[in-house]
Amino acid sequence: PPGDSYGVLPRPCHALVLLNPQSGSGRALDDFQAVVQPMLAEADIATTVFVTERPHHAHEKVRDEDLSQWDTLVVVSGDGLLFEVVNGLMERPDWKEAMKKPLCILPGGSGNALAASINYYAGYDHVAKKKLLTNCTFILCKGLYTQMDLVSLSTASGKRFFSFLGFGWGFISDVDIDSEKYRWLGSARFTLGTLQCLAKLRVYQGRLSYLPMAAEQGSSPAPREPHAPVTNGHIPQPAGTEAPGSPPPDSLLVPLGQPVPAHWTVVPEEEFVLVYAIYQSHLGTNLLMAPTARLHDGCIHLFYMKAGISRVTLLKLFLAMSRGTHLDLNCPHLCYVPVRAFRLEPRVAAGIMTVDGEALACEPVQG
Repeated sequence: PPGDSYGVLPRPCHALVLLNPQSGSGRALDDFQAVVQPMLAEADIATTVFVTERPHHAHEKVRDEDLSQWDTLVVVSGDGLLFEVVNGLMERPDWKEAMKKPLCILPGGSGNALAASINYYAGYDHVAKKKLLTNCTFILCKGLYTQMDLVSLSTASGKRFFSFLGFGWGFISDVDIDSEKYRWLGSARFTLGTLQCLAKLRVYQGRLSYLPMAAEQGSSPAPREPHAPVTNGHIPQPAGTEAPGSPPPDSLLVPLGQPVPAHWTVVPEEEFVLVYAIYQSHLGTNLLMAPTARLHDGCIHLFYMKAGISRVTLLKLFLAMSRGTHLDLNCPHLCYVPVRAFRLEPRVAAGIMTVDGEALACEPVQG
């Protein structure tokens, strides 16, 4: 897109490929060898393949490894493995440097939301499965890379995550986690999961607050320098006051125990079917949830669905979401607002929370 600055991978190029052989329906390694490797060989990209053997294996690898021998890190899996890689990189004392290493996602899972989003940003037709893998490999072969936003999420119990895709609570997270047992179906697991969760539609109680995109202290946000401190009525710390290597400060947030700042919006309703904060266009290969999202727009696209929606309407919305036309239905129960930050405080610890498709314990969270 215009206005984005691009870097270019060197030629020849050395890639560390992190591959989860269990992801999706278990075909990632076969597909990598059949589809990806011949294309990379032709593009002069040499690969070192690291096959993960257990959860957190990739997290530890990128956290502890000397990465200087590779020009790019390539993740062949669903979104879960990239979540591990991003958080492993952010735990490094040299995270500022490590995060400049280009990351590439090649879809190998059942949930390939980031791959589908990048395919969409690149202007390619909507595709899935092997065609999506081919498109994403082609993007890697061309070697152009650009910046991507991360969202910092903190929980009441003191955990902090860096998320590239989205945070969810309620219906969508239930579908994601309840359908794990149908992994062998590939992306059809989400369709089956949706129908099952529709049958036992639940309502979740909590308080949702957010900082609207336009409410930056009453002024429209100026296009900001990539690394300039974002201030929000707080005085930015002079450079060099945090310990070197400490993770980036959350400049827009106050501690979870305190009320949200006065210029935030608190949603009057407290009963929800779902809350989903997404920062990419796609929630899954066939779910175009935030058609206006871009990789580096500084925006969290916040959706919430109020209680009282009928099952039929909910199903209609999900069917429309495959084409990205769900907001055109003007459903009064579905609200969408572009925000810079949000907070969700569940009334009781009910329901599953997910970050980038991975389950979290239900507790207050802000990002």
